[in-house]
Amino acid sequence: MKHSHVFLFTNFFNMSNSFSHLDENGQPGMVDVSAKNETVREARAQSIVYLGKEVAAQLSEAGWQTKKGSIIQTATIAGTMGAKKTADLIPLCHPLGLDSCKFEFETSEDQVIITCICRLEAKTGVEMEALVGASIAALTVYDMCKSISKGIIIKETKLISKSGGKSDFKS
Repeated sequence: MKHSHVFLFTNFFNMSNSFSHLDENGQPGMVDVSAKNETVREARAQSIVYLGKEVAAQLSEAGWQTKKGSIIQTATIAGTMGAKKTADLIPLCHPLGLDSCKFEFETSEDQVIITCICRLEAKTGVEMEALVGASIAALTVYDMCKSISKGIIIKETKLISKSGGKSDFKS
């Protein structure tokens, strides 16, 4: 029975040429970017962390500090570390040496919006690095605030924009 599922899965992917990480036999692999030109590439990703009004007000009054330290500084460091290690976390991503990884934090009465901006000159884009950076920063906010509330929700993580490759994107 286990074999038939693998066979069906492989046949499904053989029917489509739209999966860039699968070869003609349906086997996964990194996309060959050797023929591409290096360009300056930038990607912006965003994660939204819902804290609730009471928690956000408490954190705002405390200067976004907890017993563990500065939420924003710690999330920035963790997000940067995550972005830099994306190829270690996502199996078919190319290992990229980021030229820049920056964060913006927008706080409101009930949530934090985290934007991760990754930039480099390379043959492939940095969307995954920006998405991982924003995700890890959001998880760090959660971790630093979980002793205050168990009702924190990471609402969404999404790509906001990318530029410098074959096609640009803006949501």
